[in-house]
Amino acid sequence: MLDIEFIRNNPDVIRANNAKRGVEVDVNRLLELDVKRRELITLVEEKQALQNQTSDLIATETDSDKRANLIDSMKSLKAEIQGIHEQLEPIKTEWLSLQRQMPNLADESVPEGESEVDNVVVKTWGEKPEFDFEIKDHVQLMTALDMVDFERGTKVHGFRGYFLKNDGARLNWALWNFARDFYSKHGFQEFLAPAIVREQYFYATGHLPTEADDLYQTQDGDYLSGTAEVPMMAYYSDEILDLETLPFKALAFSPCYRREAGSHSKDTKGLIRVHEFNKLEQLIICENSQEASVALHEEINSLFEAFIEQLGLPYQRLNICFGDLSKSKVKQFDVEAWVPSQRQYRELSSASYFHDFQTRRFNIRYRTADGEIKFAHSLNNTAIATPRILVSLVENFQQTDGSIAIPEVLVPYFGKSHIS
Repeated sequence: MLDIEFIRNNPDVIRANNAKRGVEVDVNRLLELDVKRRELITLVEEKQALQNQTSDLIATETDSDKRANLIDSMKSLKAEIQGIHEQLEPIKTEWLSLQRQMPNLADESVPEGESEVDNVVVKTWGEKPEFDFEIKDHVQLMTALDMVDFERGTKVHGFRGYFLKNDGARLNWALWNFARDFYSKHGFQEFLAPAIVREQYFYATGHLPTEADDLYQTQDGDYLSGTAEVPMMAYYSDEILDLETLPFKALAFSPCYRREAGSHSKDTKGLIRVHEFNKLEQLIICENSQEASVALHEEINSLFEAFIEQLGLPYQRLNICFGDLSKSKVKQFDVEAWVPSQRQYRELSSASYFHDFQTRRFNIRYRTADGEIKFAHSLNNTAIATPRILVSLVENFQQTDGSIAIPEVLVPYFGKSHIS
């Protein structure tokens, strides 16, 4: 959520940003409501001050007639205040609704564009493997090596169901443990985060209302989270942090759930697009500084790139354009790993920063060195998502005989150098 004072002072900047994002929000209406809202709030405060004065007079007045008149005056003031509140409530509701629809102000380095086809490749790394045999996709490889069972997964879960088993499960655990050791060296505190989270926090992160069709809801009205970003942002909600505790860097593990709504015909086989998975998420709360946000954004993205470089996976980094950038984000990098059977790169992570867009909704603040209270900034990025990363890993490291070589860095965690 943007600072309303910034919107008041920079309406043309807001309109230009909305236009580049392809988002239609009535800025004029928001500002009109803001004027009315402030006028009514001021009027309420004036009436309440008068009410307090009258209350003091009643307490000290000894003349019964004058006291009765003051009491009548109090009743009239109470009715007036109630009437103003009745005018104010629908104005506040519409004002807040429009403010929540307002997208974040994108960074000037975000490329212009209308959709994902306009995202810009800013980095490539690694040599795509050349095979002198007919390659297999990850479904064929992992099924043949008894690493996964899709048939029984579908029987138990339904569409997009799967069981990881034997070396498939062990490889998954090896990746988690390697990731824990890798990221913990960079100052991240480790968390096991809840997956069932209150509805209000999905609105606060921006996942609701836009992703309502993609979320699983419980009977109690809570939701199953598709990322540890949601519970970890809620961790410090309604709190004032000490400057010395920033940046707060969390490495949070959680089960994740997504309906994959709107993608019924996409990636129907295999492990790229599944309903339930596990993820380690990097999340940072930092001071209210553009320089800090930019530096930390580069850091968390570079950490993920260093992580998959150690695994030896070829990848590319995308700078996400206006049209593909979520409303809550200032800037986003996606890292995509090479999938040989598809002859294309597929997304493994999204590194994003938000300024104070999320923290205003969560009411996460900190006290500066001079005692000022400010809203913090927030950032997040994938540390590792499984089983999706297995797709690229097993396909890039497949061997002529159908076995899979294990990246050297994973051997101590996995216990052997090949799956055969």
